Amino acid sequence: MDEAPGFFSVASFVRAALPAPPARVLEVGAGSGELAATLRDAGYEVLAIDPASESPDVRAAALLELDEPAGSFDAAVAVVSLHHVEPLEGSLRHLADLVRPDGVLVVDEFDVDRFDERAARWLIDARADHEHHADPEALVGELRQHLHGLDRIRAALDPWFAFAEPVRGPYLYRWYVPAGLREPEEQLIAAGALPATGARLVGRRRRAD
Repeated sequence: MDEAPGFFSVASFVRAALPAPPARVLEVGAGSGELAATLRDAGYEVLAIDPASESPDVRAAALLELDEPAGSFDAAVAVVSLHHVEPLEGSLRHLADLVRPDGVLVVDEFDVDRFDERAARWLIDARADHEHHADPEALVGELRQHLHGLDRIRAALDPWFAFAEPVRGPYLYRWYVPAGLREPEEQLIAAGALPATGARLVGRRRRAD
């Protein structure tokens, strides 16, 4: 999928952040396994998990239920998945156990805390689903009620991973809207008319004291 300049494709972002193959990588919330397949083709050993996936290439397991040895992954990847993880704090503590010291965590997220009524109206108009979500305020409230914000995700990860500041960028155009809306969203963000609801972070697993 195309991304804005400086906010390049998910696969390119992940590959640039990962250690060299054949590192062992855990993908959390892998969906149909498309990214995992790309990484395997590049020479990585990938365990992809998603409790809702029906793909034979993805293990149908929740993060907290994953029974793997501590420190057995060189890296972990989570693409638009941590905001759904339950229970959040316990699951992310388990994720930290699974990644070896100095291992890498690559996160691509939707920051629901930045999703405001301007973003909701843009999304409603772009998706032409006015009958289902006619009220931007209601959509904001619904999403904030059901999704974890980036600040909470960071707070749960910060004891275990050292992060650089997140790189902010567009996200709404990735959300089941017609093609060609990346550039308009980026322009509105640059003009201050829309919030940058996409966030990308790379963290390194802290060593025990």
